[in-house]
Amino acid sequence: MAAPFNRCQNFRLSRWLEKVTLLGKRFASSTSVPINKLLIANRGEIACRIMRTARKMGIQTVAVYSDADRNSMHTAMADEAYNIGPAASQHSYLDAAKVLDVAKRSGAQAVHPGYGFLSENTEFAELCQKEGIIFIGPPPSAIRDMGIKSTSKAIMAAAGVPVVLGYHGGDQSDQTLLSEAKKVGFPVMIKAVRGGGGKGMRIAMTESKFLEQLESARREALKSFANQEMLIEKYIEMPRHVEVQVFGDQHGNYVYLFERDCSVQRRHQKIIEEAPAPGISEEVRRELGEAAVKAARAVDYVGAGTVEFIMDKHQKFFFMEMNTRLQVEHPVTEMITGTDLVEWQIKVAAGEVLPMMQESLQLRGHAFETRIYAEDPDNNFMPGAGHLHHISTPLPDSATRIETGVRQGDEVSVHYDPMIAKLVVWADDRQAALRRLRNCLSEYNIVGLKTNVKFLSALSANREFELGKVHTDFIPQHQEALFPKSELPDHVLCQAVLALVFNHRQGIKEITAKTSDPYTPFADGSGGRLNHKLTSVIMLNCGDNELVVEVTFDSIDEFTIGFGGRKYKATAIVEIRDNASELTCVLDGVTSKAKVVLQGQTVHVFTKDGSHELTIPTPEFMTASGGGTVLGGAVAPMPGIIEKIAVKPGDKVQVGDALVIMIAMKMEV
Repeated sequence: MAAPFNRCQNFRLSRWLEKVTLLGKRFASSTSVPINKLLIANRGEIACRIMRTARKMGIQTVAVYSDADRNSMHTAMADEAYNIGPAASQHSYLDAAKVLDVAKRSGAQAVHPGYGFLSENTEFAELCQKEGIIFIGPPPSAIRDMGIKSTSKAIMAAAGVPVVLGYHGGDQSDQTLLSEAKKVGFPVMIKAVRGGGGKGMRIAMTESKFLEQLESARREALKSFANQEMLIEKYIEMPRHVEVQVFGDQHGNYVYLFERDCSVQRRHQKIIEEAPAPGISEEVRRELGEAAVKAARAVDYVGAGTVEFIMDKHQKFFFMEMNTRLQVEHPVTEMITGTDLVEWQIKVAAGEVLPMMQESLQLRGHAFETRIYAEDPDNNFMPGAGHLHHISTPLPDSATRIETGVRQGDEVSVHYDPMIAKLVVWADDRQAALRRLRNCLSEYNIVGLKTNVKFLSALSANREFELGKVHTDFIPQHQEALFPKSELPDHVLCQAVLALVFNHRQGIKEITAKTSDPYTPFADGSGGRLNHKLTSVIMLNCGDNELVVEVTFDSIDEFTIGFGGRKYKATAIVEIRDNASELTCVLDGVTSKAKVVLQGQTVHVFTKDGSHELTIPTPEFMTASGGGTVLGGAVAPMPGIIEKIAVKPGDKVQVGDALVIMIAMKMEV
């Protein structure tokens, strides 16, 4: 049987010496230092979120931005903003020298790295220390120890934190890794030693698949972390991903702020999180928290950190990794504890004592966070990029948070993570929080690119999810239920048709108002006739179905709508504003409401029960000629970069063979 670690004894003396050195530094620097100006070394929603807390604390904010983010939301929010280079992150947000130069030029006393980019970069944290700039995060030694998975596993085992069996050794030959995988027993998890965010991680279910998955993991790790060292762990099937929020200060105080469940994932990346974890007993909750604090103490941690555990069906848990930064999902912890973790980070970095001790922290209610992404769930969650034609959201309040870094009209860039926003809700209990979540998702309407909102609605309404029976294989296990065949209800088709009628009427009015006879009765768009009623035929497509709808204008706001042998009497009131039609209609005595957004030839209908897309067919004469792809050619499934060409001219290939490998937005295809 493989040993859970293989270098523990070597750590005891070296860790003791490091602790002595670190305690000396703490003693010298534990005096509170005021932070009056803060540089946020990040972009998007996390930069905006940090700025809101800084503003609340009376701290001036400094933004950095790439050429692609010149007109972004975080750039506009900051008190000052500095350009740091081209769109590619390695030449802008990952360029530590440029970020530190801005910190010095702007007079910022501290840098908040957010998450991603430089947040877990040991060298950057050390450079901040060297330049006398406060790094709002843990000491470099903690980032280093917890950033290398093999090192962190050894430290955790020595500290008495449960770890999974595996191989974390230095011999990285294919033969050794395969041999160790056999000792552990298939299936195994292959992980990048310096990995995170699901990158550089693959599952080898059988020995025959091991080398193929190893090569893929190495390739992605090298691209993401400039390091392709791997570790092997026993893969626990259908596990839960449960993590604990911990906090430490410079005075040796530690607390845990309870756990979060992040089990439901795609591509090993989280899309929905909740706190507390469903079905966890108070005893296990306490054990998780205490184990997380042990982990933080073992590396003399300071600031916000997250200790991630993998949990089996018997609620036995094992250390997976520690994220030495603020997590994307930190708002759910804030909602159940009534805290502002960014404020805690700033205060602790300034040398203050933790705002609350363990006995004062109370778990209250239940919270969910959904990550709203530009991606296509129907196409294996393929990430997307493009223009945000329309965005409308639920109204934020004390129980509903919208964390975003984009506005209507902005672009979701191919250069960065495709997350559009985080929707966070809270209620007194899990069922009430789920109801609020479903309602808020129905009010989150986005047009311009494909998103996962509809999928998140199906997930939150799933019976097994409602019962809290979550695990990391939840999506593939419930594939059919989570991807139901969409049917177009009659009332939704009527709503789409009525919106088209009223938008056409509005368009005629706008054109006529610019003519020499703006009051002509022949251009009011009402459909009025002297001796008969006007009947118009509207053609629409819903998927592969062609729909023919007849609309008879009975009066200025009364219609008869017919299709498929069925007829409905309809009246409607429409308000057209901000490129959307707010529609209230009565169909055969039943009142319903919808929001309809027209984008080119596509009609988007949003209701409380879900969303639907219909298209206006393009006349044949407009499609008979024109540009297009070469017959038999291939179109990339997403915008990105060709990383590797797997074939050469003259090679014989079969269906299913890999031809090229493409990387974009954390995904390899």
